[in-house]
Amino acid sequence: MTGLIDTHCHLDHFTHEELPELLDRARAAGLDGMVTIGTRISRHEEQKALTGHSRPDLRIWCAIGTHPDHVEEEELLSAEALAALSTPKEVIAIGESGLDYFHGGEEVRPLQQQHFRAHIGAARMTGLPLVIHARAADDDIGAILEDETARNGAFPFLLHCFASGPELARRALALGGYLSFSGIATFPKCEDIRSVAAAAPIDRIFVETDSPYLPPVPRRGKRNEPGYVAFTAAKVAETRGMEPEAFAAQTTENFFRLFKRAAA
Repeated sequence: MTGLIDTHCHLDHFTHEELPELLDRARAAGLDGMVTIGTRISRHEEQKALTGHSRPDLRIWCAIGTHPDHVEEEELLSAEALAALSTPKEVIAIGESGLDYFHGGEEVRPLQQQHFRAHIGAARMTGLPLVIHARAADDDIGAILEDETARNGAFPFLLHCFASGPELARRALALGGYLSFSGIATFPKCEDIRSVAAAAPIDRIFVETDSPYLPPVPRRGKRNEPGYVAFTAAKVAETRGMEPEAFAAQTTENFFRLFKRAAA
């Protein structure tokens, strides 16, 4: 399989010494590019610097933002401030941001929601897609997406590492959103996730690793890395009854449609 893009990885979790061989393996696995995702806005320069590892045959882009797990340690920036930090061409998305009620107690939920809405505002201002983290918060994620769209207008977004129910998928797709599937879609007991991947419009889905987390079958128990996105792509293609090469071509087409700055 060739032409794949890992739409969500965390290259800052690997050492600079590890990156050359990691990127070699990614290229050998058929990747044309990857997006390294920010989790702390205070480290946005680090994410931008990682894009300097791009090669002529393997592009690296980045997203900048604050993960909901870190909202108590990171400054709550306005949408305008977030937008101002996202002007360099290597920044092709805002995030990741969203809601995580699995890790965060009830007392932190209002702050998570404030950060989430600020990131939504930045996505709307810049036209860059918002990378959304959603865990154990389907109802509030859906409600905020619908409220923000109704009150302030549409904005581009994707639900990354999709592990929610079909209702959140339906609500997100109805708003023009995209879904990104990780190694979870290869786990034997995750037939419900594969069902969502099979039913979603083919022009609205991506694959990702979320590396170094969630390695797919057959790499369970190992540290995940961008090249392993090929295993997830093969499984989702099989689930949809598609040839792997056709699936890779479609998800890459989807990528450049949503991440418009990557095509520049």
